[in-house]
Amino acid sequence: MPARRINPYAIKVHRSYDTGELADCLGVHKNTVRHWQRDGLKPNDKGRPLLFQGERVRAFLMARIASRKRPCKPGTLFCFRCRQPQPPALGMVDYLAVTAESGNLRAICGKCEAIMHRRVRRSALAAIMPRLDVQFGEAPLRLKGRPSPSLNCDLNGRPPT
Repeated sequence: MPARRINPYAIKVHRSYDTGELADCLGVHKNTVRHWQRDGLKPNDKGRPLLFQGERVRAFLMARIASRKRPCKPGTLFCFRCRQPQPPALGMVDYLAVTAESGNLRAICGKCEAIMHRRVRRSALAAIMPRLDVQFGEAPLRLKGRPSPSLNCDLNGRPPT
């Protein structure tokens, strides 16, 4: 089961929390808060019970989230199998227009051959994928844009009642 995402904005900045209150507020176990303390979360003082200032907790959690980010450099897409940005295989990328201004890039990972996707603005396409062969295609029609369903049914041409 994947790890839960913790919302740092659930913490009130001007409030102090003990270990149990902090765990309840974020929906984690008390031992998780103790692990965070081992990893650098500082309590207000050395006294018991340990109290954590909300502002410090939020900053600690935001720093943890920021450290896990892997921004894609130009010419790369994020591969979920490799868990890092990878260049597309053979430098080929497909662009499928969703609206007039934006669409989806689709490519094959050059390392593990998984399909990678990225949402982009059409105007930023040259900056995001420089020196790559981008092929433009049409996205499949959505159900909303399709014509009326076929009336070929066993009602012999009569409208349903």
